[in-house]
Amino acid sequence: MRLSNYYMPTLRQDPVDAETASHKLLVRGAFIRQQASGIYSFLPFGQKVLNKIETIVRDAMDSHGAIEVSTSILQPRQIWDKSTRWETFGPEMFKLKDRHDREYALGPTAEESFVDLIKDELNSYKQLPLNLYQIVDKFRDEKRPRFGINRSRDFLMKDAYTFDADLEGLEKSYMNMWKAYEVAFDKMKLDYKIVEGDSGAMGGHKSHEFIALSESGEGIILYTENSDSAYTDEKARSIIEPLKEDLKDLELVETTDKKTIEEVSTFLNTEAKRCAKAIDLIVEDEPVFVFVPGDRELNMAKLISYLKVPEHEIEMADDETIEKHTKAPAGYTGPIGIENARVIVDESLTRINNLVVGANKPGYHYINANFGRDFEGEVAEDLILAKEGDQAYDGSGLYKAARGIEVGNIFQLGTKYSEALEANFLDQNGVAKPFIMGSYGIGISRSISAVVEQYHDDKGIIWPTSVAPFEVIITLIKPNDEEQANLAEKIYKELKAKKIDVLLDDRNERPGVKFNDRDLIGIPYRITVGKDAVNSIIEYSTRAEMENKNLDADEAIKLVCENIYKDLED
Repeated sequence: MRLSNYYMPTLRQDPVDAETASHKLLVRGAFIRQQASGIYSFLPFGQKVLNKIETIVRDAMDSHGAIEVSTSILQPRQIWDKSTRWETFGPEMFKLKDRHDREYALGPTAEESFVDLIKDELNSYKQLPLNLYQIVDKFRDEKRPRFGINRSRDFLMKDAYTFDADLEGLEKSYMNMWKAYEVAFDKMKLDYKIVEGDSGAMGGHKSHEFIALSESGEGIILYTENSDSAYTDEKARSIIEPLKEDLKDLELVETTDKKTIEEVSTFLNTEAKRCAKAIDLIVEDEPVFVFVPGDRELNMAKLISYLKVPEHEIEMADDETIEKHTKAPAGYTGPIGIENARVIVDESLTRINNLVVGANKPGYHYINANFGRDFEGEVAEDLILAKEGDQAYDGSGLYKAARGIEVGNIFQLGTKYSEALEANFLDQNGVAKPFIMGSYGIGISRSISAVVEQYHDDKGIIWPTSVAPFEVIITLIKPNDEEQANLAEKIYKELKAKKIDVLLDDRNERPGVKFNDRDLIGIPYRITVGKDAVNSIIEYSTRAEMENKNLDADEAIKLVCENIYKDLED
């Protein structure tokens, strides 16, 4: 491709709304453009990267026995009603009506669509296992779109679904997709960890996430140096040591205007972990008061799993609701004396003696409160958000934390969707049974962000060869110089003949402009044709090292090809 005929509107300044390196560089480097909040178009460079990642993912899926199909992004309400997710999926679902007032969703995911696709024709155990996948756009009305294409409302995704006769078959399918994902993300040259995740709204009983490590990532993972296991902070569990001592008499003490855990613990000269923190909520329009140790945070994912309600049905209680059920304003909520409301207590509080708790009375707290003697409540096994420095629940040591971007996930769904949509097969004995399903997703467009977050410097992007928009860029210093133009053309044609994806910068621009653009867009291998063209000498460099070497043009062509072939084989 000749850059003089290409569309590459690079920018010199960062977009004002960009927070992450990937967002800034993808906009500046002419890869993406925003059309509206959370909605992006891909420019030619971006589309080429998208195509290359799509090819990597497609090859990994095909080589592991998956079969490509394509379902409509327009999904009828009926199939979502059967799974009950039309009402429970939440406000992230885009909903619309046709001219006949029939309701549809713009697909945020495709479990229902795939079950509906096979339910009438996949009917025998002899047809199993089956692994189907697609690469199509997904739509989610994100409350806060951010980080460019990392969290957008329209995104390209690979989703796959496996159908098995039993749990043993599901486990094999699950591990097969695990290996396929390793192949794909290794080919993208991503530095990633595989972590145990929360199944959330997807359902099922087992899931893992593929997290590309990045300081700008929204997700936090926890791991120990002595274990291969890693977890999202939503899933990780910590050992919370009991705090036992002789029971003391319950006592009401004045704490004046002290409301926060920090204020109360300081005022009473006690540790925050000996206080009970109240989280005042409304769950499906009913009041729920949750209590965890004062030095810990509530893990909302664990609470959602415990309550078995969708996230959008949980909100913070307003002041009126709090006072109605506690007889006190927010800040004094405690588990003693709450009226007509659900009280949930994290199990760790049952192993801490002589707690400080809100007294449900303005300006007062109780000290020496003990579960079972002074207050009761539903005991939830673990509602605490694990954090760095905690003892891992498996005893492998202290948690370390890292941030990352979720680029892939795999779920063991079981029969959740096949039962809901009445999708059955006949087993060896002629008995109808629901399919055992797995679900597997890769964020194609999000993977672009992850790669850029890991491969960039202060000048621009440093693309791995496997996903670069072009593999080589030839920078022609003086297009009007016959010797330079002829040599650049010779190199360009020879590389194209060798199936190398090459870009020739033949624009009538100053060298500084060309060099800045070259650094910004990050093409891996660079050949500069300048004043030594008369002797067939060029400058060779890589974007990663940026060290210029003078080479004979034929030698440079050979070196570039060898390096690219090696990169693509690794």
